[in-house]
Amino acid sequence: MRVVALLTVRNEELYLARCLEHLIANGVDVCVVDNGSTDSTRQIAERYLGRGVIRLERIPYEGAFALLPILKNEERLVGDIEADWFVHHDADEIRESPFAGVTLAQALETVDAEGYNAINFDEFVFVPRNEDEHFEGRDYVRDMRWYYYFCPKGQQHRLNAWKRTGVPIDLCGSGGHKVEFPGRRVYPTGFVMRHYIALSWEHMARKYQSRRYATDEITERKWHGARARFDPSLVHQFDWSRMKRLERPGDWDRSDPWLAHPMFPRATPRTLRH
Repeated sequence: MRVVALLTVRNEELYLARCLEHLIANGVDVCVVDNGSTDSTRQIAERYLGRGVIRLERIPYEGAFALLPILKNEERLVGDIEADWFVHHDADEIRESPFAGVTLAQALETVDAEGYNAINFDEFVFVPRNEDEHFEGRDYVRDMRWYYYFCPKGQQHRLNAWKRTGVPIDLCGSGGHKVEFPGRRVYPTGFVMRHYIALSWEHMARKYQSRRYATDEITERKWHGARARFDPSLVHQFDWSRMKRLERPGDWDRSDPWLAHPMFPRATPRTLRH
């Protein structure tokens, strides 16, 4: 069974190699789409061509982050690439099987054999807890230990893996968070998504303060609003001691889910939990 991750990237040199190494080790092929990177992102992807990266394509950057053309392009790729399963993926994510000692591809084979055709990923967000923690240039998956379980409104919000069923899929309707197609059957056990939003507080400020978003996607589709309002002062004010520590691989704590990201002012800190 062939699994392909669709990975659209722009200026992800801090993440890309680690992300690709993980996917390849988990039996997943990767189609990388470069969205006009100006750093070494494309050169990093080229090093993996023929050994895990099956395609390296381009999509133009028009001066602002525009998600809709990215998602439409991925919908096109689903019809163009021969694969049994697809994963909509970002470079700052690490996706894992929920079963100990089982690769992501092997776990998807189990899901497929049981008659399911979609996967939800439980999201665990890793963030530096103070301004002295810096993980740039390090193995952040190994070294970053503190996380929070992000589960807005108590819903499945990362339906990002699906089986090719022969019917069109829709990624655009949910902004890429939930794949939609007729006959969708979601596996009852959530897989794992480690989300490394930033590798230091300085990196977080660079990443979100400099990013411009497509105006129509903010005003008409109501996308990106919280991230567009990134406030670095909230990072310094928030009590990060509430985070959980990952002691052993697979030992995830889903109690006390956070309903919003504290660095993106969608809600006040006291409304971040149940």
